[in-house]
Amino acid sequence: MSASLDLGPPKETPGTLFLKSQFRTSPQWPPKDTNLEGKVAIVTGSNSGLGFESSRQLLSYGLSVLIVAVRSAPKGETAASKLRSQFPNADIRVWSLEMESYDSIQAFARRADAELTRLDIAILNAGMQTAYFSVIPNTGHETLVQVNYLSTVLLALLLLPILKAKAPAGRPGRLTIVSSGTARGATLPESEGTPILAVLDDKLRPWDPVERYAISKLLGHLFMAELVRYVNADDVIVNLADPGLVKNTDLQRFAPPLVAAFFYCYKGILGRTVPVGASTYVDAAVVKGKESHGCYVANWRVSSFAAFLYTPEGQAATKQLWKETMAEFEFAGVQTILDNLKK
Repeated sequence: MSASLDLGPPKETPGTLFLKSQFRTSPQWPPKDTNLEGKVAIVTGSNSGLGFESSRQLLSYGLSVLIVAVRSAPKGETAASKLRSQFPNADIRVWSLEMESYDSIQAFARRADAELTRLDIAILNAGMQTAYFSVIPNTGHETLVQVNYLSTVLLALLLLPILKAKAPAGRPGRLTIVSSGTARGATLPESEGTPILAVLDDKLRPWDPVERYAISKLLGHLFMAELVRYVNADDVIVNLADPGLVKNTDLQRFAPPLVAAFFYCYKGILGRTVPVGASTYVDAAVVKGKESHGCYVANWRVSSFAAFLYTPEGQAATKQLWKETMAEFEFAGVQTILDNLKK
């Protein structure tokens, strides 16, 4: 059901994979005849960085309607104004989306269902990094797990039936969730049966921002391995896109000055340019077809999931995480949504 699963675990270490990604992989741009005229896309976190650039690239291929989904409406309008000046014929709308709020996510999905007569593409790019352990008061979950995993997954689940219903007949909707190569080396060290989310929410346990960011992205791999069982590629093609290490992004903006300076220099030396990084989004959401369904797409090709997923511990964690995620979102009726997708 997933070519990434069929590939088996990565045959190289995360470090080797990283170096090959950054120095021995050539960008693969969409075909010159790529045409998105008439299509409608949502891009979250699209006021800056990779979200903004991927939006710009979609519009350059003729995208007709773009929903700029952002936390800050003023910043969204600034970004939209820049895009409108470059693409005056496109319909570019700014919609509010707070990824720390389940109410905001549900309201956003309801708005998409009510106001959009068509929806072809959703790229869930909104994510964050932080330097210190914190908990989202409204949910009780650790911030990185909340934003990078739980909130992203909830939005994905709520958009799936909309993409299925509002993409043209015979053309599956496209849902691309942004991942990270850091997931490749991440693990969940707890024993089988241990609650995953509760452990990650425990402020008394050791916490490292780099490790936790990687874990928040690893959870997405585990989730995708289960989600593909419910979603037919004829309805919606779902995949993960890894942009690689990219320079000139604001991911480390919350870090202490010295740490931020280190990452700025590190990414300046090793990182891809923003246009190259953003092209991986367009590739996963537009160029790749059903062969990428339920897969992790890295370096513009279907790749193995994180090595942890293929271990006995990873298989158990996959089932446990799915169970906890479904319980977390019972209030939103996600199990019913998934059951209906299979009909």
